[in-house]
Amino acid sequence: MTNRIIYFFLFLCPLWLSAQGQRSVSVLERYLQAKELVNIHTLDTSIRADLKYATPDNFTKTILYDTLFNVYMHPVAAAKLVKAQKYLKALHPGLSLLVYDAVRPLSVQKKMYKVVQNTKYAAYVANPARTGLHNYGMAVDLTICDKNGKPLDMGTPFDFFGRAAGINKEAELIEQGVLTMQQVANRKLLRKVMTQAGFLAIRGEWWHFNAVSLTEAKQLYNVIE
Repeated sequence: MTNRIIYFFLFLCPLWLSAQGQRSVSVLERYLQAKELVNIHTLDTSIRADLKYATPDNFTKTILYDTLFNVYMHPVAAAKLVKAQKYLKALHPGLSLLVYDAVRPLSVQKKMYKVVQNTKYAAYVANPARTGLHNYGMAVDLTICDKNGKPLDMGTPFDFFGRAAGINKEAELIEQGVLTMQQVANRKLLRKVMTQAGFLAIRGEWWHFNAVSLTEAKQLYNVIE
């Protein structure tokens, strides 16, 4: 047994550690770094992540990020996200932002678009020919979670396609019993910390925030292919 342990640490352990290092920085991630995007955890390790498209736990039921394991954003967007996290922690130390999606390379957008063709989700996925802010690293999908990593109840899951996901008629949805006051309060907290940090909310998705306008992104920044 002793000899086996020695063999592991001398010969197998270095190989295992090397494999882990290669896994944490894939070819795709090295490409993102070359495009000057930043891994958000190099700026703030307290921000939690659950990249939904790196698992089958998303509306396509398909792994779309097969070599992406960390949250990457354009530095402008990353700085705002760190600011939002600090503000949230100042208000509620036990809570944290939980990121579901950030940069979405155009290659992944193309894959997503292809997967949903001839399905009920086809109308909800943008044609890759029309770039969106995720493709610039300037958008983020996220929620708030407690100290154990459990997401707060926002009334619908992430990537829910229906009117209950919208933010412009929440009072009406409360009156109709579709949403509760606590669910809307949780959404408002998310919007409060994100907009205070400089993000823009959108009407149809409580989880989606833009760091800049699409017009600004197209004028000043590059698409991540």
